[in-house]
Amino acid sequence: QVQLVESGGGLVQAGGSLRLSCAASGRGGIYPMGWFRQAPGEEREFVAAISADTITKYYADSVKGRFTIARDNLKNTVDLQMNSLKPEDTAVYYCAVDSVAFRRPQFQKDGYAYWGQGTQVTVSS
Repeated sequence: QVQLVESGGGLVQAGGSLRLSCAASGRGGIYPMGWFRQAPGEEREFVAAISADTITKYYADSVKGRFTIARDNLKNTVDLQMNSLKPEDTAVYYCAVDSVAFRRPQFQKDGYAYWGQGTQVTVSS
């Protein structure tokens, strides 16, 4: 059974940093992984994704240059380093594992088979 557990969320002032981590069990490091977020009343949106070999990384335009995704296939974890946080980054952040091994990371949430429970990130102005 695949299980994803996120950690690292919290409350931070604008301009601050947080590091989210996601530990995956039950699915090996051959699948792309991604981070999405969902603000109240909004659709769940793509944030960042990384290929199984860590070479290909995609970011939403809204976070490019501020967020960095990384993964450790030995530990089966994927992290999201978030710098220069803005109030509009406030959301529940979810990590996800792709349904297909070795393909390019997906932007659409339909491409992901398993999801974590989410971790709240709140950025105050």
